[in-house]
This record gives sequence, C-alpha cells and structure tokens, in this order.
Amino acid sequence: MMKFAPSLLLAALSGTFSTGLVLTTPGAALADPDGHAVVEVLPGWRQPDGTHMAALRITLDEGWKTYWRAPGEAGIPPQFDWDGSENLGAVDFHWPLPERIVSDGVTSLGYLHELILPIEVTAADPAADIAIEGRLAFGICEHVCMPLDAQVSAVLPAAASAEDPRIAGALAARADTEVEAAVASAACAVEPIADGLRVHARIEMPEIGADEYLIIEPADRSVWVSEAMVTRDGNTLSAEADLVPPEARPFDLDPAELRITVLAQGRGVDIQGCDRAE
Repeated sequence: MMKFAPSLLLAALSGTFSTGLVLTTPGAALADPDGHAVVEVLPGWRQPDGTHMAALRITLDEGWKTYWRAPGEAGIPPQFDWDGSENLGAVDFHWPLPERIVSDGVTSLGYLHELILPIEVTAADPAADIAIEGRLAFGICEHVCMPLDAQVSAVLPAAASAEDPRIAGALAARADTEVEAAVASAACAVEPIADGLRVHARIEMPEIGADEYLIIEPADRSVWVSEAMVTRDGNTLSAEADLVPPEARPFDLDPAELRITVLAQGRGVDIQGCDRAE
C-alpha cells in the first residue's frame, strides 16, 4: 500500500469539496450544499472550574461516515483552526470511542450517522463569554471521500449552567484510562527503517475483548502511521507499526510522546506515553 502523510491527503482533496458554513448563533445548524452532512455547535455549559464544555455535532446521511482523530491509513484526519476567537485560552477535545469501519478490505476509524465531539474550552477570563471563531476540516465518506470545510462562529455564555445530555453522553463514551483498565506497563522499542521508524509496543494489561485493535499516534500529525499488527499472549499485548514522516526518512522520536489506544467490542483504553524499551 502506498504510504502518505494524512495532511498531504487532505491537501490533495481540498479542491474536491468545500463549503463555508457560518454558524453565528449557538445551536444553529447548516448543511453542506450536497446535503450529506449538517454541522452544529452545541453551546453547552460553564463548569465550576471556569472551563466551558461545548460540542461540535456532525449529522450525516445514511451510509455516510466521518473520521476519528486518527482515522487510519486511508482516512482524512480532522483539522481545527481557532484563530479569531475571543477570550479563548485553550481547547481540549474529548473524543468518543470510534467504530472500526472496514470497506474494500481497508480499516478506518470513525462514526456513522453522527459525531458529537465535546470541546472543553478554557477562557482567558472565566467570568466572561467566549466568542469562538473556527475553521473545521472533516472528511465525510460514502463510497468516495470528500472534505467538509466549515466556518463556525458562536458565543458560549458564561451564565450557561445546564448540562446538555447529548454532550454528557458523548463524554461518557470515552476510552478507559490506564488505571481503569489495569495497565501495568507500556514499553516501546524504536528502530529505523528506510523511510521512517518502526515501533514495537509491548503493553501489560488484561484483555478487553476479542479481536483487539491498536492505534499508535505520534505527537506530529503529519507522520503517516501504518495499521498495527497486534498479537496477545496472556496479559501481554504486542503491536508493531511503521511511522513515515513527509520527508520519508528516519527521524527522532521520544516514545513518551506516543499515544496508544486499544479498541475491542465497544471498549477502549487510552495509554498516554510509552517507556523506552531496548
């Protein structure tokens, strides 16, 4: 299979489909011109610690899908740009567990019908409203894939206090933490290959279900990652994947910056960082 950086795939397809959706009122929703997706901002609520929990909602036509943050070898990764926002200090995404979607023998990770993506926003001034201005690039696919380019503009009121059950449900659909999944250790060995690196991960953790699937994410989103080959022996889960940067050559990698997700039968485990193994 040809190797390519996800960012290059998005750039290559960006002229295929583009729509500017300007959402000026929280809760407003607009559809793309072809009617395959509707983008909506759920304004959410201000939390006791001063952060604001909102969400992006993408509703899709029957048979269409959109992608998780690490979509797989052939998926289109989502991209976000919040330039122009006011009273915005930081943005953290709380991704619900994706589905494994197999099409023509290729596995991608994403969502059918709907994605509600909780967004935790830190305000520079927690007592004031937050005005968000953003550009969101999502891939939407049926038999062919098209990027959806949405411009969003909404105000997140400081006075909002009622929790939105839709956002709360998406927050609950998260992966387990390492502690919750009883992960004892995670170690990664890294070796150079002709066009990048090969990562060998060894994780000590109980099985979470049949046919476990593992995703390795580097901090640099421009690095292409192959589908991991996974084996299990008792409490030891082993995986191997290739990482190829746009320059297609070996590069420096700190395993502590890797993020590993294990998926199986509606469960997931989020492992933050890997010890260096020799």
